[in-house]
Amino acid sequence: MERQEEGKKILAQNRKARHDYFIEETFEAGIVLTGTEVKSARQGRINLKDSYAYVKNGELYVLNMHISPYEQGNRFNHDPLRTRKLLLHRREIDRLIGKTREEGYTLVPLSVYLRRGRIKVELALAKGKKLHDKREALREKAVRREAERAFRGRLK
Repeated sequence: MERQEEGKKILAQNRKARHDYFIEETFEAGIVLTGTEVKSARQGRINLKDSYAYVKNGELYVLNMHISPYEQGNRFNHDPLRTRKLLLHRREIDRLIGKTREEGYTLVPLSVYLRRGRIKVELALAKGKKLHDKREALREKAVRREAERAFRGRLK
């Protein structure tokens, strides 16, 4: 779950998103969290499955991102599935508004990670795959894996 890359510690990934969507473009967004959410997120207790982002009143929000309640928290613990605000530059939000109005585009969080002590969300502008596209992607993956296996066998 942890991968150090350019000072970035990955806390959670949405692997299903790359299977279900064609990723057109990615953005790095900050996220507004409460104290116990930050502590829980730093422990990697985040689930991005079925989460998505939307624009409302010129602001960006993420829905269905599950951050488990902090174990040492008390009555100040948070609601695990509450709607959370994402922080992006105005230009980027305006561009996303235009793109998401197009047919078939949606905003999907790909990963949550720490960068310089701040929790960031990698957000993707994505277009949904049809069933035949998913099958084709699985076929290509199997062929690639088989080719690697054959290549490794020749090296020995």
